[in-house]
Amino acid sequence: MKMIADELGISRQLVSIVMRDQPGASDETRQRVKDAARAMGYFPDASAQALRGKRTRRLGIIFSMREQFEVDMVERLFVYAKRKNFTLVLAPLTEQRTEQDAVADLLSQRVEGLCILSADGSGTRFSALPQGLPAVTLMGPTAGVCDFRADDTAGIRLLVDHLVGLGHRDILHVSGGAHPNGERRSESFREAMAAHGLAPRTVEGSMTEIGGATAAADVLKGNLPTAIIAANDRCARGVIGTLRTAGVRVPEDVSVAGYDNSSISCLPYLDMTSVDYGIEELTNQALEELIKQADAATVNTEGKVYLQAPTLVVRTSTAPPRLPSV
Repeated sequence: MKMIADELGISRQLVSIVMRDQPGASDETRQRVKDAARAMGYFPDASAQALRGKRTRRLGIIFSMREQFEVDMVERLFVYAKRKNFTLVLAPLTEQRTEQDAVADLLSQRVEGLCILSADGSGTRFSALPQGLPAVTLMGPTAGVCDFRADDTAGIRLLVDHLVGLGHRDILHVSGGAHPNGERRSESFREAMAAHGLAPRTVEGSMTEIGGATAAADVLKGNLPTAIIAANDRCARGVIGTLRTAGVRVPEDVSVAGYDNSSISCLPYLDMTSVDYGIEELTNQALEELIKQADAATVNTEGKVYLQAPTLVVRTSTAPPRLPSV
């Protein structure tokens, strides 16, 4: 608090009044103190709060509304938080609302910890989290923060094994581009194909419908594979839409599989084979770790990565390969 007081030229007692949300400071002073604290990345030490009995039992959730699997995760987090008598405070990211804005808003609501759902998979955008604040990440490791994620190597292997078991040999992967999760899945695809003695085919896409549609348009210019594994469900939806528009039947002509088993994968017009990474268990484990830190008023800085074993969900978008033309 001394740094904030010195920066603003006010007393430490006045800063303390604002940070503890007690009466005795003007609205203007409160705003100045909060702005300065936000700029300095200040957060009251968790142990000090606990000793003063100032618990709020609020946990902040940062997520992207553009990522369907993150929205699905938030729903599961609400269920577990209610069971543990915690309240979730949501901070969705938008083009106008930055990660720093989200963190600052949550701190102003005195959350006891942060659960960060990292859409970009890198976690680098939260490399400067406030000291003393418990935090965990889902799908995006950050230095010194416990991360909970799916085992993508095992998940892609399940898809390749499934398609090979159906008789496919010419399998193409639409990658997730530079997205870290996409890169991991692309590498896992190459390894899984090599394990079967098959040559991998890859076309660059992205983790979005547009990326999948653009990649599928490129695939249509050459020899069609008998099966396509997309980087995720959104990408697969773009692939399927482009193929069907061009008159290519799914799965009769080309089998298509997604990844994430998000809510879009079971839409009747898609009914996609996908990989389920155990979203309920994954979110429960992440929130349990965060609650453990909040209850103990300590911060786990080990940065351990917890891998969740995935399962294959077979639907009608995959089938045995088409018979060669006579």
